[in-house]
Amino acid sequence: MSAPTLQTVMDLIDGRTDELVALTQDLIRFPTINPPGEAYRPCAEYIGERLKRRGFAVEYVRGEGSPGDSDQYPRTNVIARWTGSEPGPCVHFNSHIDVVEVGAGWTVDPFAGVVKDGRVYGRGACDMKGGLAASIIAVEALIDSGLPLPGALEISGTVDEESGGYGGVAYLAERGWFSEPRVNHVIIPEPLNVDRVCIGHRGVWWAEIETKGRIAHGSMPFLGDSAIRHMGAVMEEFESKLYPAMAARRSDMPVVPEGARQSTMNINSVHGGQDEGFDGLPAPCVADSSRMVIDRRFLIEETLEEVKGEVQAILDGLAAQRHGFRYEMRDLFEVAPSMADRDGPVASTTAAAIETVLGRKAQFVCSPGTYDQKHIDRIGRLKDCIAYGPGVLDLAHQPDEWVGIEDMSNSAKVMARAAYDLLTRKRG
Repeated sequence: MSAPTLQTVMDLIDGRTDELVALTQDLIRFPTINPPGEAYRPCAEYIGERLKRRGFAVEYVRGEGSPGDSDQYPRTNVIARWTGSEPGPCVHFNSHIDVVEVGAGWTVDPFAGVVKDGRVYGRGACDMKGGLAASIIAVEALIDSGLPLPGALEISGTVDEESGGYGGVAYLAERGWFSEPRVNHVIIPEPLNVDRVCIGHRGVWWAEIETKGRIAHGSMPFLGDSAIRHMGAVMEEFESKLYPAMAARRSDMPVVPEGARQSTMNINSVHGGQDEGFDGLPAPCVADSSRMVIDRRFLIEETLEEVKGEVQAILDGLAAQRHGFRYEMRDLFEVAPSMADRDGPVASTTAAAIETVLGRKAQFVCSPGTYDQKHIDRIGRLKDCIAYGPGVLDLAHQPDEWVGIEDMSNSAKVMARAAYDLLTRKRG
């Protein structure tokens, strides 16, 4: 028999298309909806049992005390490690197993794993159970090929990425699971398109702004002070000052789509006055409180202090100029921008593998939103981390979400080649 080569690995992946599809279907059929965090443990155990049969050492780590963790909804993560024949680096494939709510507008059962027209449909098919399945097939093909593999290969299925990752990658990173020398290179199979290497993401700051008022009878509003009118003044200042200022800023980060190359802010919600969750007519009252939640996405050229200060200055200006204006602002969530070196080991080897498999040059991009690279970078202090996987980003969180079967197969080949090159390359 001839000695195994990388072509042996590619042929194995080609021969396992049906297995790749079946694995993706099985993963979709776990309704791992977050919140609240359903079916995490059975999904993690399914992954762990499969990899244990392949010779992986498997551990389950519960994110105890993390947001949302409870005995009813335990934040169960799975980490599986296969060790090669001699010492070497560790290449880790990290995928989140949680998915968002189903939402309306589906024409197929979102948890059936329907296959049609060369696609697998279902909630999480694109984001990111197709990527998880592709990484498992890639690593299994590498091991089964008989190629000598130094170092270690790891696969993890982690939780809560859709809600910040605090019970998943953040929890693990705080405990050393994503730091050198234990792990050296990380690939996260998020759906950034099969010919793209994602080297980072913009920053994010979520905050709640509350304007204060004074309650009074609605027939005599002059005796009160409307917090909703004060919030309207905030929105007017945002429209006339903040939005134009953000639109004028451009980043050197290769963020996609093009509209995300600038700073952006979404107003997630505005609430004021009485609760609306009742039947019947409201009482006539002047609102004494109004709350707004903002989602500010910022560039690597901006600092978090500048981003916060810009909003603070608008609010303080209103407090100085507008009679009765009072407010509170509370931070909810913040993440600094992250960007890996496109010439670093994991980015460059993945780009080379894309060119070999697909016959075209890889595109380096950054994500408009954050993903778990933030925790591997900031907590684990591991910079050699990228996102690469099958799936079209625009399909994430949409009804009739799908992942292409050919894209999954091609991405598995790319991941296998990249992992092999990372394990066997000369280290300076």
